[in-house]
Amino acid sequence: MEKFTNVSGVAAPMPLVNIDTDMIIPKQFLKTIKRSGLGVNLFDEMRYNQDGSEISDFVLNQSAYRNAEIIIAGENFGCGSSREHAPWALKDFGISVVISESFADIFYNNCFKNGILPIKLSKESIDILMDDASKGENARISVDLEEQIVSATDGTIFKFEVDAFKKHCLLNGLDDIGLTYQKIESVDKFEEKQAKISPWL
Repeated sequence: MEKFTNVSGVAAPMPLVNIDTDMIIPKQFLKTIKRSGLGVNLFDEMRYNQDGSEISDFVLNQSAYRNAEIIIAGENFGCGSSREHAPWALKDFGISVVISESFADIFYNNCFKNGILPIKLSKESIDILMDDASKGENARISVDLEEQIVSATDGTIFKFEVDAFKKHCLLNGLDDIGLTYQKIESVDKFEEKQAKISPWL
């Protein structure tokens, strides 16, 4: 997993509540076990007509937001089934930060394991950032994980809380496999010892 770096750019406003994982990546795209290639199907049923053409008024199809790295969303983002493909699709599209009033727990934790920073802010803060994001390319929202701040275009700062361990993992690019590799010497020693104790295994 790549290390999380500060993000500064256009944020896509999605003022919907209860955006569930089936909206993020519909069930028909869950056959793959690869983390790449899902970005094109992110919000598939909201982005495309049945003939495959783009729905022009969907935010990510608008020129200002095609390269958005941040999503500002309504409350309860990522609810529904616990599919890990949802953060995979967001990350593959290029989304590194999702800012919402609240998240579904499993989705929230899956984000950290896949290099995405989910930020919880108050409704008042979300409303300000949503309005800022609606200005398109004229707005630049910045996220500093080390300092735990979100900065609006006019310089207004919003502090956010994040678990210290999850922050450490994001800043250092550590997913579950990366964390295990940090203990690889201990793992090797255990396997050597276990091979002597139980050579039939």
